[in-house]
Amino acid sequence: MKKRLVSLLLIALMIPVTATANSAEPLWPEGVPNAKPQLGPEQVQDGRIANVSMPTLTMVAPPPGKANGTSAIICPGGGYVRLSAEREGLRYAEWLASLGVTSFVLKYRLAEFGHPAPLQDVLRAVRLLRSKAPALGIDPRRIGVIGSSAGGHLAASAGTLFDHPDGRSGGGGVDAKLDAISARPDFMILLYPVITMQGPAVHAGSRKALLGEHPTPELVQRMSLETQVTSNTPPTLLFHTQGDAAVPVENSIGFYQALTRAKVPAELHVFEQGGHGVGMTAGLGTTSAWPKRAEEWLRMRGLLER
Repeated sequence: MKKRLVSLLLIALMIPVTATANSAEPLWPEGVPNAKPQLGPEQVQDGRIANVSMPTLTMVAPPPGKANGTSAIICPGGGYVRLSAEREGLRYAEWLASLGVTSFVLKYRLAEFGHPAPLQDVLRAVRLLRSKAPALGIDPRRIGVIGSSAGGHLAASAGTLFDHPDGRSGGGGVDAKLDAISARPDFMILLYPVITMQGPAVHAGSRKALLGEHPTPELVQRMSLETQVTSNTPPTLLFHTQGDAAVPVENSIGFYQALTRAKVPAELHVFEQGGHGVGMTAGLGTTSAWPKRAEEWLRMRGLLER
């Protein structure tokens, strides 16, 4: 019965038969940190998820014989109040599967928990994949993060705050063993990402959902990720559109400038057409070709070689 339900779900989400998707696996099998059972059931509608209480990873594998060892954790957007799990999650996973990349769509905690829960979730995902790399058939040195909008903020948080105490589970046993594993991603692809939590380019909705109504200046500074870039930040590819009225392009420009100052390999593409949340929409001129540009970047970095 369970397999039949998974099959029906994959048909509904139009996962191609050339890719293989597994059922969602719990991110915290030993218990979610600061669990909130009073939240009630998660809400799923039109490919979007809200009220997340049980973070999971859903693996989408390439066709048999095509996997090249590279993997990516996909962080869907949604302003830290919902997850565009189909449009900015499974759709990306389909594309990555065609390139031989194994994907893991992350269902992470949102405004009901606030910071640092999403950071804990994404860093736990990196550590978990790295600890299980041989069993999953992935290279522990080729684990990336991909994120859109607020998911881009979370992915960039993984690439800048991977050693920060906020991102550790703080427990004993399994938690302590996994916390000892590096949570640094090996590459990042950020699509129209939320980056800053201050100034005129801030996306106020994401800041409120993540940090609350009255965050301390120290927390605002820490989560303004353009201020957290170091030489250890992984190589990064950024995409944005000129006409993005929700998350201004200055978010990507500021992050790119910080990467350049730190001498981190980085590439930025700013497209003319399309607003916010373009996903993999066709008919937007050169904007719709961003997956091809991303493929070229991954290939240039040797991440599509077996």
